[in-house]
Amino acid sequence: MNSSVYRRTMWLLATLACMVGAQPQLTVNVGQPGATISPTMYGIFFEDINFAADGGLYAELVKNRSFEFDRPLQGWQILKKSGADARILILRDETRPRNPRFVRMLVNRPGQEFGLSNEGFRGMGIRQNADYRFSIAARQVAGDIHALRIELVNEEAQSLAHTQIEGFSSDWQTYHSDLTSDATALQARLNIWVEGRGTLDIDVVSLFPKDTWKGRENGLRPDLVQLLADMQPGFLRFPGGCIVEGFDLSQRYQWKNTLGPINERILNINRWNFEFKHRQTPDYYQSYGLGFYEYFLLAEDLGAEPMPIINCGMACQFNTAELTPMDQLDPYVQDAIDLIEFANGPTESNWGTIRAQMGHPEPFNMKMIGIGNEQWGPQYVERYKVFAKTIKDKYPDMQLIAATGSDGTIFPNGEEEIEYLWSFWSQLKPDIVDEHFYRKPEWFLENTGWYNSYDRTGPKLFVGEYASQSVGVGSPENRNSWKCALYEAAFMTGLERNADLVTMTCYAPLFGHEQAWQWRPDLIWFDNLISYGSANYYVQKLFGLHPGTHVLAIQIDGNPNLEKNKKGLHASATLDKRNSQAIIKVVNVADNPVKATINLHDTKLAGSIATVILLTSKYLTDENSLNEPRKIYPEETSLEINSSRFMYTFKPISLTILRVPVR
Repeated sequence: MNSSVYRRTMWLLATLACMVGAQPQLTVNVGQPGATISPTMYGIFFEDINFAADGGLYAELVKNRSFEFDRPLQGWQILKKSGADARILILRDETRPRNPRFVRMLVNRPGQEFGLSNEGFRGMGIRQNADYRFSIAARQVAGDIHALRIELVNEEAQSLAHTQIEGFSSDWQTYHSDLTSDATALQARLNIWVEGRGTLDIDVVSLFPKDTWKGRENGLRPDLVQLLADMQPGFLRFPGGCIVEGFDLSQRYQWKNTLGPINERILNINRWNFEFKHRQTPDYYQSYGLGFYEYFLLAEDLGAEPMPIINCGMACQFNTAELTPMDQLDPYVQDAIDLIEFANGPTESNWGTIRAQMGHPEPFNMKMIGIGNEQWGPQYVERYKVFAKTIKDKYPDMQLIAATGSDGTIFPNGEEEIEYLWSFWSQLKPDIVDEHFYRKPEWFLENTGWYNSYDRTGPKLFVGEYASQSVGVGSPENRNSWKCALYEAAFMTGLERNADLVTMTCYAPLFGHEQAWQWRPDLIWFDNLISYGSANYYVQKLFGLHPGTHVLAIQIDGNPNLEKNKKGLHASATLDKRNSQAIIKVVNVADNPVKATINLHDTKLAGSIATVILLTSKYLTDENSLNEPRKIYPEETSLEINSSRFMYTFKPISLTILRVPVR
């Protein structure tokens, strides 16, 4: 080997040795905490999509309980066995304008059996030994129908539970009876059999499990609420989302229709009923059993700030784009003013009285309200101005949330519309501006510094809806894969580093029914009996449980491959002053372990044991499911350290949270 080849070979070997020995270093400036992290930094967004309310969070098991669907017997089946001379009529009573329809059962000869059966929401989830509360409004019109026999049956029509209602009067009354199931069924049905002959009117047929969240009647499904409570969310955004706007203004969400007794809440079609050709759901309506009062209660139960969104006189611009003329906007503005009074007003006020009558005399202390959902264009700006002036004149401390339209990548001229709105928000300075991102997972990885260059003198930022779309926006093939969750985690480190500007964030949508969804991916999945969190859920939960109180500057030197393809380490750091801990969140997107030096600068350890929370999986395509609900699940261990400078090896494709005790 000649000398030049020898020197070149030795130089290459030395270079490789240096590369092998080189390790990235994470330097965290603990001694100089920065911006305060808002207690609302991580929250949840509820919209009634994917049967999230009726058939999901709202525990009612009877679909179309008041026969108010456009097709009054949708969800019901007439039961008529041999020899029966009987029929059903749908009647309308205009003296009950909020719930006009009811069913008349006329039985001339009962024969073997006659009645009605309800299919529930893709069936009814019934549990063995569980107790259920049945109720029905009824009146005897003629003859002698002496009883209604109530039974729950499984998929093979085998009886699970039964009871009987009797003693009907000529006036409308509500009758109750309890049932206990002998077995479990995923897709049970409710049968109502008529005993005797004559004419009986029925309405508001209901079946609830007694096991609801906090045991409340007309309550919520406890396993789903528990998944939310486990996230310890800082806020609850409700009721949407696009249902706030409606397909047209006649179908918009009107919060006043969701108050009072359940038989006086005005049913509305759900705009996701027909939105997607790949998932038509003509049986998707809103009973509003989960209404604004229940939303406020839920926020209170979760310790979350309530964040209602109101219609601003604009229907969904993806659909009809219908507008209320400016000179007819007053009722919409008044709805916003009345909502604030309902939430916060004294009991002697008009809407405060209604809140108290519903069971909550204390105010809900609402601090913020969203004006419109995904609106854009000059028509939105002019309406926003009217709302903002009226609300601020009466409630100057109420924080107003303005929109920036939908994700700029998924509608024509989207980016230009967003820039147009920002030109006004920079002048009008709403308290908070809401931005949405539904994009490919690679976008989230490539834009961890999205907010680095935003103007710090303008409004605060709310990343109000975001989720990685593994295939494409609105695709039925989207999955809650580990890749999507991991890349979102990398993006979230950037949100946290910019917590001086970004004060609220939440994933969307929240819930998805395994047999009745319209949109995916979703944070939490469920069927009629069980529920589980997706990989994305655990990312959101871990960030929400470990936010810290102040941002810490973090620098990564020698980050492998980061500049080339973003496949290195992504990190954020915070100080938890309450517990005297530095919290370091590190996302390793590489498919190999990365050994790094962690240098906690300008501090001393307050203990020798750090807590390590690890979330990872073997493959980026992995995901949780009904059969494997914890395939991707956080593990907590401890790490012994003896110096503020220590080594740690981050596992491949992982999210790691280190909580280190510091002084």
